[in-house]
Amino acid sequence: MKRFGDTARQALLFATVCAAPFALCTPAMAQDGEEEIIVTARRTAESLQDVPASVSAFSEAALERLNATDSTGLQGAVPNLNIVQGRGSSNATNIYIRGVGQPDALQTFDPAVGFYVDDVYYSRIRGTQMEMFDIERVEVLRGPQGTLYGRNTVGGAVKIVTRRPGDEPRGLAQFTVGDYNQMEGRLVGSTPLSENVSIGGALFGAVRDGYVTNPTTGEEYNDRNVWGARVQAAWDVTPNFSIDISADTSSEQTALTMGQAQTPLTNLLGTVILPIPSEPEYNFEAEATPGLPNSSEMGHSGVSLRASWQVTPEWTLRSISAFRDLDYDDYIDIDATTLEIGDVFVGVRQNQLSQELQAIYESDRLTFVGGLFYLAEDIGSHQEAYADDLVNGVSLFSIPLVSFTRTIDDSLQTRSFAAFANATYAVTDRFNISGGLRYTEEEKDYSRTTSTFYGAPIFNATFAFDISESWDDLSPMISADYELTDDIMIYARAARGFQSGGFNGRANNPGEQAPYDPQVATSYEAGVRSDWMDGRLRVNATVFHNIFEDFQARVSGTVIDPGTGLPSPELTVINAGELEMNGAELEVNFNPISALSLDAQIGYLDAQYNDFDDVRFPGGSRAFQTPAFSPEWTARFGGAYTLDLGGAGDVVLGASARYRSEMALAVDNTFIIGAVGTTTEVPGLFQDSYWLYDASITYRPNDTLSIGLIGRNLGDEVYKTEGQDFSSVGNIRTVYYGAPQTWSLVFTARY
Repeated sequence: MKRFGDTARQALLFATVCAAPFALCTPAMAQDGEEEIIVTARRTAESLQDVPASVSAFSEAALERLNATDSTGLQGAVPNLNIVQGRGSSNATNIYIRGVGQPDALQTFDPAVGFYVDDVYYSRIRGTQMEMFDIERVEVLRGPQGTLYGRNTVGGAVKIVTRRPGDEPRGLAQFTVGDYNQMEGRLVGSTPLSENVSIGGALFGAVRDGYVTNPTTGEEYNDRNVWGARVQAAWDVTPNFSIDISADTSSEQTALTMGQAQTPLTNLLGTVILPIPSEPEYNFEAEATPGLPNSSEMGHSGVSLRASWQVTPEWTLRSISAFRDLDYDDYIDIDATTLEIGDVFVGVRQNQLSQELQAIYESDRLTFVGGLFYLAEDIGSHQEAYADDLVNGVSLFSIPLVSFTRTIDDSLQTRSFAAFANATYAVTDRFNISGGLRYTEEEKDYSRTTSTFYGAPIFNATFAFDISESWDDLSPMISADYELTDDIMIYARAARGFQSGGFNGRANNPGEQAPYDPQVATSYEAGVRSDWMDGRLRVNATVFHNIFEDFQARVSGTVIDPGTGLPSPELTVINAGELEMNGAELEVNFNPISALSLDAQIGYLDAQYNDFDDVRFPGGSRAFQTPAFSPEWTARFGGAYTLDLGGAGDVVLGASARYRSEMALAVDNTFIIGAVGTTTEVPGLFQDSYWLYDASITYRPNDTLSIGLIGRNLGDEVYKTEGQDFSSVGNIRTVYYGAPQTWSLVFTARY
């Protein structure tokens, strides 16, 4: 760990020095430079190297080199990005950027990293683990993006841009087979219908057996069974007016997503009913509660209409209209054992309507983007919790409690409105200043009914409430950039981000329904964007300082039920205090010769709580804790070599190594004992540092056909990706693991 840290610091320092205009870094010349990627991170098209902000972008070719088949394939390829499958679900995505995110898929919790597809905002983290096919590019914006992207982008934003049907026929067919009976198929095509109308479509399906097996019954968990489709139409009505229509749908039917218990499980009185080894070893085996349906289902669909009208050579008006519908029915074994302590059903029905209007002005000196944004989101859920073993051995007034069932019905309505403006002015040919401002108003209405059944009617209870709250925010941004040479740009940027307040979607006791306030991020960063050796060497480096005020934290505790006098789990969301992040990021791409491509991404992050108020801990604070999903070091080193076989085509050899240092897997990662807390970490809620190794070999006889062999996690590393603390419910602490070693054979034909 320390040795890697020292090496990475030296590498980061060396690359930053090399980027300086006075440095003498002159590797040998080659023939082809790094590809230029055009991005829309600032809502207008510009070269990635001209953006004065921390942006990573991946073209379709770059995604293929990464073997990124879904959004989690970006893991390791962006400094200080954590993007993995979310806990307890096969279709949620846990996205953290620079130590900020929201891992909880509960429908009342907003994400902290914005997720966009063709500029349409996805307001839930469910349904975001989408397939990467027929993609033009992916952009990852690091740091608060409050001015141009608005709500819930305090950590950053992930933008996926699909490929627009063009005026040339295009098609792709791909079939994959692999370990665990993996079979995947993708079919993509587009064609012009007339001189100004083109249509396109994409269809995919994927099945795979589960990585996790029940050693007693042979049932499998953590499998995959998904299909989806997308159709698009592009209509250039006039040379200055265009309309794009898109519709997509996907369906998923999988088994349970199972993790592993990390601490002994107890009943409601704290009596241990299932011991767990102090350091349990994971062998991809798990036993769910008998009788719990081995089922998780999701349906996700949407339509969008984007119109662009170039009114004059300088002015363009754009409209982005979208409607999305998300339904899922999940059974989740939270405690990950045969006991019935944390077994739940969650059924959610969500839809959202969004509308954005933009006015864009571009001249020689001034670029202006202004607009309005509106979102209407409605979410309803029915949930059931089964925990008979939680009351095992518990009696009240000599009456035994034989069962525990809790039902929840809730409804959340969100209405969000924003107005924004952002301008860039070229003071000279090399010096630009930018400034922006966004005003947001948001209103939420939440109603909830919780009914608890103990198996003894005298103790049954219902708790209901209906609450409304509204918030507003003003988020500014200012930046300046200067071109030292035609290939070297330096910049500095300050920005503010806003994440909406909300209501506790687990408010089961009186007093827990109080709303929590928004969290606000203030970010300062400076960086250099540089190209060397005629574009063969690209070095981008960034340093940043982020402060999060009133940061939102879900904490676990226990209260005394006034009706029964028994301990009752309390799961609340609080504005805990202040979180500070300091760090640096380095991205390097190098083509020493035309056949060889090398790249490296290194992130350093120093995350700490300045304040974390909690009366259960010594001094009323647990600022000593480690922030979740904030490893000190992340790194990836990759390369690809193309071997020319002459008239027989070519062979592409690829390999990469990914590193993550020790990382906490949950906000609550310290034991709470009795009325006085401790400072002892829960060992199971941390993942030690580890390396992952991937490799591939692809044979391309011509430009049309290819066959590739892809190996992932070649060292068969067993590593944790997620964790959750529900210690107030039977002492539940559960972690989830990444995939084992896998091999895939990919056949591709394109025209």
